[in-house]
Amino acid sequence: MKTTPFVLLALFVLLSAVARAAVEQHEVFVSGRDGYHTFRIPAVIRAANGDLLAFCEGRKSGAGDAGNIDLLLRRSTDGGRSWGPIQVIWDDAENTCGNPCPVLDETTGTVWLLLTHNIGTEKEDAIIRKETKGTRTVWVAHSRDHGATWTSPVEITRTTKDPKWGWYATGPGVGIQIKHGPHAGRLVIPSDHSYDDPNGKVRNGPFEYGAHAIYSDDRGASWKLGGVIRPKTNECQVVESFDGRGTLIMNMRSYFGRNRRTHATSSDGGLTWTAPVDVPDLIEPVCQASIIRATAAKLHLFSNPASTKRERLTVKASADDGRTWPRQLVLHEGPAAYSNLVMLGDTSVGCLYERGEKSARERITFARFTLADLAPAR
Repeated sequence: MKTTPFVLLALFVLLSAVARAAVEQHEVFVSGRDGYHTFRIPAVIRAANGDLLAFCEGRKSGAGDAGNIDLLLRRSTDGGRSWGPIQVIWDDAENTCGNPCPVLDETTGTVWLLLTHNIGTEKEDAIIRKETKGTRTVWVAHSRDHGATWTSPVEITRTTKDPKWGWYATGPGVGIQIKHGPHAGRLVIPSDHSYDDPNGKVRNGPFEYGAHAIYSDDRGASWKLGGVIRPKTNECQVVESFDGRGTLIMNMRSYFGRNRRTHATSSDGGLTWTAPVDVPDLIEPVCQASIIRATAAKLHLFSNPASTKRERLTVKASADDGRTWPRQLVLHEGPAAYSNLVMLGDTSVGCLYERGEKSARERITFARFTLADLAPAR
C-alpha cells in the first residue's frame, strides 16, 4: 500500500489518541467546593515516605490574587489516584496567605514550605508602587512527619527580601536541594520581586520585575537572599543541570514580549546568575511553568501552556540541559494555566495543573503518565 500524507496524518492522530488515553487525570481541587470560591497556584512534592503533597491557594470570596486566601494541602498515598481531605496549613483571617513553594531535605526528610503574605485588601499594583500600609512578606513552615502536621509559619523577610523591593513571590512551584558540586545539600527556592527602575514599564509606573533565589545551608534553620536576574523576569523555577558540578538553571516567566520562556544559569549555587536568554523551543503566554529533573533518565521535564494564550497544557522533555525540547505530551487542549511536575518513580511522572473547559480556574487536576508517553514534537 502506498503511504500518503493522509495515511501518515491518520496514523499520527491515532497514536496521539492512544497516548492521551494512557494519561490518567484525577481532580484534586474543584472551584466552588469545600467553602472556597476558587483554587489556584498548585504545587506538588513527593515526601520522603512516598506520599504526594498537593498545595494550593484557597480563595474564599473570589478568583482574584488578593483577599481572604488560605494555604491548603491534600495528600495522596497511592501516587495521585486518590486524595485525602483538605488540610488548612495557614489561615490568617481576611489576609492573603499564598505562593506555596515546598522543598524536601532528602537527608532529614523534612519538608520546608516557603510562603508569602500580605494584607488582604492590598493588591499587587499598590504594593509595587508602595502605596500600601504593609507589603509582601516572606515566611517558612516545616513538617517532620511527611506533611501530616506543620509548624506555624515564621517570618523570614529580613534576611530574604531587599527592603527597597515592593512585590515578592516564592515560586510558585517547588524548590530543590543541590545534589552535586561545592554547594551540595543547599536548599534553593526560586522567587521573584518588583523593583524601582526609571526605564521600567510594569503596571502604571517606573517599575520592573526580576527573579532571584533564596537559600539555606543549615537544613532550613535560616534563609538568605541569593542573586537576582533582571530585567523583565518573574515567576520562576530552578533545576540542577546534569554537568555534575551543581550548575543551576533558572527557567522564568518573561516580559520581553516575545512569547518565549527565558532562562539563566548559576555556577555558585544561586549567588550570581547570567543574564536572561530566550529558550526558542518554549513558547509561553506569560504564565507560570514547571521544570524538574528526571534523574534516572537524564532528562529535564517542563510543563506550561504551550501557546500564546493560556491553553494547551503541555509537558516537554530535554536531554541537553534545556537547550532543546524535542519531545512532548499534551495533557489538556483547552484552557490551562499554572502547573507543577513531580517524579513518581524513575519513569513515571505527575503533573498538578490548573485547567477547565471555559476557564483555567475551574479546577486543579493531577495527571499521571510515563516518560514513554512523550512523543517527538510536531
